[in-house]
Amino acid sequence: MPVRATDCWWKPYGRFGAATVTHVDLAPHAAREASAFAMLDPCERKRWRKFIHLGARRRFALCRAALRAILCDHLGCHNEQLAFGQAIHEKPYALLDGEHVPVSFNVSHGGSHGLIALAPDGRLGVDVEERTERRDFDRLIDAAFGANEQRALTRANGPRRIHLFFKLWTIKEALIKALGTGLSFDPADFEAPAAMRLGASSATYRFPQLPTMEWRVDDLGCDEFAAAVAQEPGPRFSTLTDADIDRALAHREDREE
Repeated sequence: MPVRATDCWWKPYGRFGAATVTHVDLAPHAAREASAFAMLDPCERKRWRKFIHLGARRRFALCRAALRAILCDHLGCHNEQLAFGQAIHEKPYALLDGEHVPVSFNVSHGGSHGLIALAPDGRLGVDVEERTERRDFDRLIDAAFGANEQRALTRANGPRRIHLFFKLWTIKEALIKALGTGLSFDPADFEAPAAMRLGASSATYRFPQLPTMEWRVDDLGCDEFAAAVAQEPGPRFSTLTDADIDRALAHREDREE
């Protein structure tokens, strides 16, 4: 079911390095939700039905349909030709007429906002969060942030502390998602780039566990939400495979036990 441009619930957000980022409006909207559901394939509809909460169904359908439209435009194909597979750690990849296509993408949603990042190649991760004050801030800071990050958050007060918390949180989540290791990588094991802790909107970064891999990180935050995108410069700069990354992280864990 094609969607007219005037009915789109997604729109360009910006270009950051090789990545283009699209914003997805996830507010309740019956007509959009019906259009989105019609764009899903049978496997996606089965997955949609497994979500118990209506909000989760809405976010999945609107984000997945927007992703389909963006990929079809990028690949020059019809929606019916597009499908998805899952790589290691359940990271999805695109299939065109059953064949893997070399395009990188990542999706995140928080509250009424979704972001889709797309790049021609290389590992890619995006994260978006609505800024809401939480009772468990202190527990999360102790569990997920390093010493330098904790000091920066301790010095911040009021709204500035909330903004810094979510800026650092989304940066770290975007980097973990780009790395593609899922829940096997502890966010407390690394810190966001120092320049970005001090206010920079972009920086290059190397995980201490993987010093040969360089990443570009961009703060995408605005008044409505916090967000970040992380990306490799491209596969021609990297010689590490997913298996190499898993071995490097496992080797570090073995040394620390």
